Amino acid sequence: MPDLNHCITVYKKQLQQGDIREAYAGLVKYVTRLGTTLDKHLAGRFAFGSLFQGYMDYTYFYFTNDFLKKRKLKFGLVLNHPEMRFEIWLLGQTIPLQEKYWQFFKSTKWNQGRTTRPQYSILETVLVEHPDFNNLERLTQQIEERLVAIADEIIADIKRGNLPESI
Repeated sequence: MPDLNHCITVYKKQLQQGDIREAYAGLVKYVTRLGTTLDKHLAGRFAFGSLFQGYMDYTYFYFTNDFLKKRKLKFGLVLNHPEMRFEIWLLGQTIPLQEKYWQFFKSTKWNQGRTTRPQYSILETVLVEHPDFNNLERLTQQIEERLVAIADEIIADIKRGNLPESI
């Protein structure tokens, strides 16, 4: 582990410049508004949860519907800070449940090239690879369109797989 005092010195200098603080606050504010917008536009399809800011690694909120709830599943809309992109994750309520769904999804296109389950989820896929934060209205539209399409496709895969309500 690096010297914590050194890391804190670098951190302090970056905070004093102000760019990191401004960028992080702007990102969190945008993702908060995004959740509110999606909740309004997709209220008939999904229920959206509160924002989790994370540790400058992931900012996210959960969303689900009755089909997913019965299976103890939910989606996460994730802003991946290190990659600076938006992702959708399928999550299970417990690690054993995630492992069981991983067995189904590991050989699908959603986990192509993966040999192990993602650390926090069953699957992770990119919604928007290169978000344009200078056009937030268009970015929100892109995210909403991709979120609906990908969520519908994942749910359809679960249905096609004849996965029981409780694995």
